[in-house]
Amino acid sequence: MARAFLREDDRYVALLDDLERTVLRGLMEQTRILLSPEVEPTGDAFDDLVASMGLSLSAAEASDSDADADAAEEEGGRDPALDRLLPTAHRGDDAVAAEFRRLTEEGLRQRKSGNLDLALRRIEAAADDRVELALEEAPPFLVALTDVRLLLGERMGMRTEEDAEALYDALESLDDDDPLGYAMAWYDFLTWLQETLTQALMGGRLDALGIDVDTDDDTDDATDDATGDDRV
Repeated sequence: MARAFLREDDRYVALLDDLERTVLRGLMEQTRILLSPEVEPTGDAFDDLVASMGLSLSAAEASDSDADADAAEEEGGRDPALDRLLPTAHRGDDAVAAEFRRLTEEGLRQRKSGNLDLALRRIEAAADDRVELALEEAPPFLVALTDVRLLLGERMGMRTEEDAEALYDALESLDDDDPLGYAMAWYDFLTWLQETLTQALMGGRLDALGIDVDTDDDTDDATDDATGDDRV
């Protein structure tokens, strides 16, 4: 049985049993595959920076790269889930959005993949069901949970509040062995786990400001604002 993330000295700790860790690891691995950078890091800081911007110092390579990207877009080969994980920055101008994505998407893929790699390492390192995060590991772990939850929601067709309400209403008529019910249960689990880590992080920040998180009436409001209290 899972226990929420709580602050323990200089770490954040949750209890997740074998099944919970196995499913969470599987979902993270699938998300990691989808987000895998098209250009893997080389170890050279300058080359990685250039690659992350979708650029090449070779005119021929740059031309080939642009042609391949255009062809992929025309063939409709892009997974729509990527648009949830890597949303466009300029919705009103397709040309500007495409150029911005070309310059930034590889770097974002690498950062998100790195977050998932860290999260997978912490889950695999669990002992006695304890998933432990150092203070600096908690924010990237939280982002990894967010991306997994977004991907699972997208796969279920949950894109708006109305979609979420329709799915939850449909649960009442589903058979016990319906895969959708199973997916919704894990979606709710991810939402809960994400919120507990957010609350633990918020508690640590309020402690640092000298605010008593057990008695201050504003704490719940601050936590609600941080989590969004939003299923989608």
